[in-house]
Amino acid sequence: MPRNTPTLTLEEAEAILAGAKAKVLEMGVNMSISVVDPRGDLITMMRTDGASWRTPPISRAKAVAASCFGRASGELTENALAPVFRGLMAMEGGHMIPGQGALPVFRDGVLVGAVGGSGGTAQEDEDASRAGIEGAGFSATP
Repeated sequence: MPRNTPTLTLEEAEAILAGAKAKVLEMGVNMSISVVDPRGDLITMMRTDGASWRTPPISRAKAVAASCFGRASGELTENALAPVFRGLMAMEGGHMIPGQGALPVFRDGVLVGAVGGSGGTAQEDEDASRAGIEGAGFSATP
């Protein structure tokens, strides 16, 4: 990623993660949360005690989809079988999932990353992501 590309700092990503974790604990769900940069590279993540082994890569893959398109990953599900999506998913080595649970992160209208959850229902995953984003003072829309 070029040096001048806007992205979340580690401190900002950790603040998002803290807000998402608080929501996860409030809901009483065992899950993982991943925070990625605009390219989809992992900045930070967490897995609660008792969350399935598969939740970390799924939370990241949902976040990759949200960061790649700058949209909620759930909005991408109807296009998941389109050739361009299949190509992107293959190009990412299966590390992109266009399923509900992740949201893009915008700072002053600029995409700076994304947050994805896995382990709860699709709505719980998205709710935890939104709580982290909003709790840290960012937006999930431009």
